[in-house]
Amino acid sequence: MRMGWGDAEFPNGSLAARPDTCFGVVNFSTSLNETQRKAIASPWFSTAFGLIGLCSNLFALYVLLSSSRKLTSRSRSSFLVFLCGLVVTDFMGLLVTASVIIPYHFIKFDWAEVDPGCHLCNFLGFSMVFFGQCPLLLGATMAGERFFGINHPFSRSTSISKRRAWSIVGMVWGFSCLLGLLPVLGLGRYTLQYPGSWCFLTLLPDTGNAVFCLLFALLGIFSVVLSFIFNTVSVVTLCRVYHDRESVQRRRDSEVEMMVQLVGIMIIATICWMPLLIFIIQTILQQLPAGERSRTLPTETQKLLLIYIRMVTWNQILDPWVYILFRRAVLQRVHPGLRARPSLLSLYPVLNPSLRRKLAQEARLQ
Repeated sequence: MRMGWGDAEFPNGSLAARPDTCFGVVNFSTSLNETQRKAIASPWFSTAFGLIGLCSNLFALYVLLSSSRKLTSRSRSSFLVFLCGLVVTDFMGLLVTASVIIPYHFIKFDWAEVDPGCHLCNFLGFSMVFFGQCPLLLGATMAGERFFGINHPFSRSTSISKRRAWSIVGMVWGFSCLLGLLPVLGLGRYTLQYPGSWCFLTLLPDTGNAVFCLLFALLGIFSVVLSFIFNTVSVVTLCRVYHDRESVQRRRDSEVEMMVQLVGIMIIATICWMPLLIFIIQTILQQLPAGERSRTLPTETQKLLLIYIRMVTWNQILDPWVYILFRRAVLQRVHPGLRARPSLLSLYPVLNPSLRRKLAQEARLQ
């Protein structure tokens, strides 16, 4: 979700008089002095902010592609595929939303005139839901893959191939796309949000909007909680195995590297996303008694939503730096004692002879 662009000058006040379109949910008549207006509307800040995010993701993508060409390990290669999918998602999310919102900063077009049918608003709302849900689902997918790879290393005959990993990424993209299309298909709707430069789901208590908002928020929370459970169990397993007397000298740094990156991604997603997701649920549940009587969002709700959206924006900027900074090449400069060691699979002392030979061959490739 690329929400940090949501700071622009207010659109024409006539938009609030159209409650049945994507323009009538938010009250734009709130008076602001020039100082307050400049604090909210800063096209140069948003442009610089967007360029930093795009450059960060491009750099991370370059590093990922360079690393993937040198790897022969399937487990590590599949993990890099998931990371690549995450970086591509963040980059495209920034690019797509910026292509609409940044021009608005400079042109200051009237949404009602440019987009009377709400097609542009629906596209922007879809983009924010799609590119917002994808990183959370990909984070949970990566955590699940590492959970089974670390805790059940012998349950699969081979690691996930690159093709299969890309298929899983494609499934996540497809599921997020279907989720984002629900308002277009009739469940809820996308509406212009305060201060008038971006569109998102509608936090009103009517049935369609309430169901879609709760679905979006609960799915996001489920993804974060699932990532936390998987990563916690995986870290505990690594710590327990690595401190075993017989294997203290037989650790493997790649598993640690992947878990450090996963935990970093999870922490960033939790800090950036949970306030917004909880706020959406809280707002919907608090407004349910009002039922159909509520036609516009309260001013305080609009402002809080903008604050939480800006917090979410940092997710796609910080994600690539987790991989850039927490690679073994970087960590070894900080801690020279980190060196390549045998596979985690070698930490398990009792193996079937044929399985041991197969795993030993795979370990040599890593």
